[in-house]
Amino acid sequence: MSATLDAPPTALRIAPDDDVAVALRDLPRGEEVEIGSATIALLDPIARGHKLAIRNIRVGEPVRRYGWPIGRATADIPVGAHVHTHNVQTLLAGLDSYRFEPLAPSAPSDLARGQPTFMGYRRANGRVGTRNEIWILCTVGCVGRTAERIARLTSTRFAERVDGVHAFPHQFGCSQLGGDLDRTRRLIASLAQHPNAGGVLIVGLGCESNQLDPLLADLPDADRARVRAFAAQAESDETEAGLRAVEELVRIAEQDRREPCGIDSLCIGVKCGGSDGFSGISANPLVGRVTDWVTANGGTSILTEIPEIFGAERLLMQRAANERVFDDIVRLVNDFKEYFMRNGEPLHENPSPGNIAGGITTLEEKSLGAVQKGGRALVTQVLRYGERVRAPGLALLEAPGNDGVSSTALVAAGATLVLFTTGRGTPLGFPAPTLKISSNTPLAQNKPHWIDFDAGQVLSGKDPQALTEEFIELIVRTASGARAKNEINEEREIAIWKNGVTL
Repeated sequence: MSATLDAPPTALRIAPDDDVAVALRDLPRGEEVEIGSATIALLDPIARGHKLAIRNIRVGEPVRRYGWPIGRATADIPVGAHVHTHNVQTLLAGLDSYRFEPLAPSAPSDLARGQPTFMGYRRANGRVGTRNEIWILCTVGCVGRTAERIARLTSTRFAERVDGVHAFPHQFGCSQLGGDLDRTRRLIASLAQHPNAGGVLIVGLGCESNQLDPLLADLPDADRARVRAFAAQAESDETEAGLRAVEELVRIAEQDRREPCGIDSLCIGVKCGGSDGFSGISANPLVGRVTDWVTANGGTSILTEIPEIFGAERLLMQRAANERVFDDIVRLVNDFKEYFMRNGEPLHENPSPGNIAGGITTLEEKSLGAVQKGGRALVTQVLRYGERVRAPGLALLEAPGNDGVSSTALVAAGATLVLFTTGRGTPLGFPAPTLKISSNTPLAQNKPHWIDFDAGQVLSGKDPQALTEEFIELIVRTASGARAKNEINEEREIAIWKNGVTL
């Protein structure tokens, strides 16, 4: 049963000591809004998703949202004024020091009491997939079109025998050096061991930096009977070689059957892209409740976008499972900050133009909303780029904020579903089913072919618990084979993080 408020508020304060509230609709100048017991007359028009001051803020004072500072006032801001980039600036400057001050563990969510099963594919190494597909991967961009041609010629032919045949080309794998090449190889190797792939064909060229043999040697958990590989230069007809390889893989994979699997076998990746002022109120907290549900039931959730936790990293550090994990988080955050500084870039070169138009003012504000996708779960592990999850719980994964790069890294790390929140909308999809969750109802109504679930209903008074239960039902259906919108639209791609020298 869902609960509906008799009169939804026009503006919302998140935490009791916040200095701002968020407009839930476009508010004209002069309109009066109620915040708690106070009535505030607006001095400026406030666009939906933007902030208004609910107390007088003096120049130089911190401005709080979510109970934490999101920046510093650059001018006196009176009650009722618009609070945004014209009068608030970031507090981020350089490296910070941290102390291990763990919080007491949170009580499990009520949702953890019931553990539904989903129908998954149990692999020989113990991991469980939500799809049984043939994936065609490339060592190098030069054979990307070859991989796509093989997939195009086989996808319809084998549509009734496996869940799909998909190619994932990329631009890299040659003219790379050292750690940059290693990261590319590690990412592709991790994708090759993904449980959603019932069979994997790896197409090489022959002369590239990312040679086939070292890549194949980096597949410790792969069922080698389900892997085929060749170098195109060594084949008289590389397309025919690919068609034969895919047919062999399909003969193996078509024997696989879905079976009931517990939520402890589920691994989700959580991501936000095109965020707005509502993302931290509706969609991200919804995904956070799902993270709590999955991890409380023994499953795994993976959080990434490290530059988009700057200013909110302490919320994760407080939930480190132990001091070793805390040290790993500190090292990961500071390494990423140093990466920015080494390249002469400010730490706060974020939010994006779309974020700003949607009401997000500073990186701290964006980060405080973004980390809510991690719920209240303990951080049990820190993964470097291209690494795969090793244990249940909440994992923190090294990757930038870029949607394609970070979502690909989530899948490579083991996510068999990606939960992607958005306030602005995007058609993007990735190798694993990518459920798009809108932070606001107008987006869901305007882009129903992109959006899988409308978290904006909570802004109109929908009970958060009921909304979460509905979303969990969608997750279970999708994990059991129902297609996400990105799959229906054939939106699947990978992107690799290139951060080294190109020869």
